[in-house]
Amino acid sequence: MTASRRVALKIRSILLVSLLGLYSLFSFSAFAAKPPAIAAAANVKFALDEIVANFSAETGLKLRVSYGSSGNFVAQIQHGAPFEMLLSADEFYVQQLHKAGKTDSDGDIYAIGKLAIVAPNNSSLKLDPQLTGLAEAVSEGEIKRFVIANPAHAPYGERAQALLEHKELWSELLPTIIMGENVSQAAQFALSGSAQGGIVALSLASAPQFTKMGRYVEIPQSLYQPINQRMVMTPKAGDTTKQFYRYMQTSAAQQVLKSYGFGFPTNADDKHHLHQPKLSTPRPRQQVAEQ
Repeated sequence: MTASRRVALKIRSILLVSLLGLYSLFSFSAFAAKPPAIAAAANVKFALDEIVANFSAETGLKLRVSYGSSGNFVAQIQHGAPFEMLLSADEFYVQQLHKAGKTDSDGDIYAIGKLAIVAPNNSSLKLDPQLTGLAEAVSEGEIKRFVIANPAHAPYGERAQALLEHKELWSELLPTIIMGENVSQAAQFALSGSAQGGIVALSLASAPQFTKMGRYVEIPQSLYQPINQRMVMTPKAGDTTKQFYRYMQTSAAQQVLKSYGFGFPTNADDKHHLHQPKLSTPRPRQQVAEQ
């Protein structure tokens, strides 16, 4: 091999190493700049999409939000999922994560959820706050499919089952019950036209995306245990997530939540205190193993 050939190969080698180094640098920078991952209960999707958009517009900061059932997110966080924050559909799962050492605190209540009974446009089900129309339809055998979220890991499904038991409708409805993986999926099933109705989150039932598909009536909060929705950060939380956590407690965020039917604690101290609901019939819920 000639001297000039060896020099040429050496130069190519140096250039290749340099290019690989630049690629690694840019790849690392892109990874480092990846927006933080946030896990949120499905019932808060439409409100949170709007809140996140407002937050990004005001701060220039981006977030990656995944929606699903609170219980499933807890399992993922337990097994190391990179979520920096959880907005749960109730308090139970946040409490379990904190007890297991998966969070540094038990977080804050960011909203109080509400239930609604819904029916698609092609359904003859009569809707009313006390579920009298549902009881009549059940007694006349008119209900073939009725939808709720899965009570095992979706708090809104748990409250729906407890409500139907309280109204002495659960045992008769059980053969017709269709369960959504989360309350958003339940709302889609209930209003798709293939079911006579369902019980879902008011925040979804009242959203424009669903009102065009059917009807809804809010169910009085006196008929079911409070749905105190709690948020908490994980030890992975960075500056952007911490800033968003504070933003969720501002009047701007609360105004959006209010427009989707959410309520708020009347006492400021109630935002921090855990209110574990005492259900008349305990439900099997997904537990978090303690470290």
